[in-house]
Amino acid sequence: MQQQGRYGFWVWLLYFVIFELVVYLGLSYLLSGIGETNQYQAENTVVPNWVKAVVFILLYLLCLLIAVMVVSNFVPSKHRGQLMRWVYLGLLSLPVMLFILFN
Repeated sequence: MQQQGRYGFWVWLLYFVIFELVVYLGLSYLLSGIGETNQYQAENTVVPNWVKAVVFILLYLLCLLIAVMVVSNFVPSKHRGQLMRWVYLGLLSLPVMLFILFN
């Protein structure tokens, strides 16, 4: 029984990584026209990049919320509490994705 639980954890971790990759690649493609790639130029690049960061964060939170609502419909009610740890892990990965997006 324990091995099945560990196997289930790795499967959910794989789903989580795939979800994060798809959301990051999709949002970075969607927002590729916003912001300045060259941070070191004479013009001000703070405002366009700030807009890109805020839009990325809001769209990521929307994707995360939709994913939680969809997954919570398929997960039995006794396991819904475990869903929040994946949400918290997703929120912790958000600064990492922003760092990668702007570098």
